[in-house]
Amino acid sequence: MTAGLSVPRLRIATENDETIVELAPLQGLWTVEQYLAITDQSRRLVEYVDGTIEVLPMPTDRHQVISQTLFLILHAHIHPRGGIVLYAPLRLRIRDGKFREPDLVLVQRRDDPRRQPRYWMGADLVVEIVSPDDPERDTVVKRADYAEAGIPEYWIVEPDAERVVVLTLRDGVYHEAGAYRQGQQIRSVLLPELAVPVQVIFAEP
Repeated sequence: MTAGLSVPRLRIATENDETIVELAPLQGLWTVEQYLAITDQSRRLVEYVDGTIEVLPMPTDRHQVISQTLFLILHAHIHPRGGIVLYAPLRLRIRDGKFREPDLVLVQRRDDPRRQPRYWMGADLVVEIVSPDDPERDTVVKRADYAEAGIPEYWIVEPDAERVVVLTLRDGVYHEAGAYRQGQQIRSVLLPELAVPVQVIFAEP
């Protein structure tokens, strides 16, 4: 969380009505089970880091169009090969006490044991679409998080620059495999047969 910003309230849907949860009083004290229980009942994207609950901003129309386009491309590529790609909300456990909500998360085998009912314990590839409210969250903070989780490949999609950066994990650190712009094709190290024209990602629907 950025210092000085107020912590938002979270609206939780219950069986008969809704409950407003005030996050601020217990920031730093929330347990993993409390986080899981809250997010089971919320439509918002919510992340958890060492007792702190972070409510992510509502995605924009453009964000969702890019996410949908990438999902359809990755699904068409990975599903016939026995893998699966899913989109947020889906909790991804980074380590004890840390959960993130990638925009897209992929494993190359549908029977991967890291796929658990309430959250995934890992992934082979994650994608984040940079939000204008806090670009550093996706380009710096989550880059370190996904490296910590040992995820082999991380795509950072930058709508403003119309650029996709592909990072590959080596010795516990992400290294840039490519930064792709209009007129180029995105190439994946993990999925070498995949080639995605950048203009398709950022095209208007």
